[in-house]
Amino acid sequence: MSVNAMLAAARATLGTQGRPNGITRAYATRHGAAFLTAPWCNMSVTEWARRSSNAPAVLPRGDRAYTVWHAQDGKELRRWFAGTADNLRKHARPGAIVFFDWSGTNTIGAIDHVGIVERNLGDGRIQTIEGNTGDACRRRVRSASVIAGFWCPPYEEPTKPSQPKPKPERDWMEEIVKKLPALYYDGDKPLTGWHVKTLTCLLEARGYPVPTTVDGTVFTRHHDKQLREFQKAAGLSGEAGRTGTRTWAALLKVA
Repeated sequence: MSVNAMLAAARATLGTQGRPNGITRAYATRHGAAFLTAPWCNMSVTEWARRSSNAPAVLPRGDRAYTVWHAQDGKELRRWFAGTADNLRKHARPGAIVFFDWSGTNTIGAIDHVGIVERNLGDGRIQTIEGNTGDACRRRVRSASVIAGFWCPPYEEPTKPSQPKPKPERDWMEEIVKKLPALYYDGDKPLTGWHVKTLTCLLEARGYPVPTTVDGTVFTRHHDKQLREFQKAAGLSGEAGRTGTRTWAALLKVA
């Protein structure tokens, strides 16, 4: 069930006019030929609910062609709101079943007509879709002066059974990055080794070549300068001058 499906079913019948029509014929096949030419505003709501699989929410007591009974269904479910401007502003959601009394009362027994809310205009007025308004299905804009009340069916989107989240696979490259050392420039005791050589090659591969007269295994001030330039361009100021895990990941293109 869903309110979107209910509204789509109503919109699909916009422009329907005269009687018998598709809505009255469908209702008459279940309840008798007398409904072929009967007032069809509540038959419309019934058909929209049935065609959109919303009958359990909209028709808790079964098909309705009589507006008073349908309004009473909502009141029995404790979903009824009187048709005041304040209630319309606060509670008239799309898909609500809205009932009209042309004499201007909020009395259920005096209800003349029904439709559904398509849009709450936010100022005490609503935009509706109604069947049998001028013997046609049309959009209308209505205010509290002619609304007796409304109720909001318990539309619910279908829910899928919850599935356990799969455990993330271990990424071997991420594991390697975590184990790489934090290299930095130390003029008193220069860092050396193959990790420095790896850094030298990676900086060159990323467009930051390191001038060196050795084989690249000694971390020099040239490494420091190029490393900082790379980190600045990559937005890694938090690791400036030091090869933390984020810097290694960026150099290796794994993040």
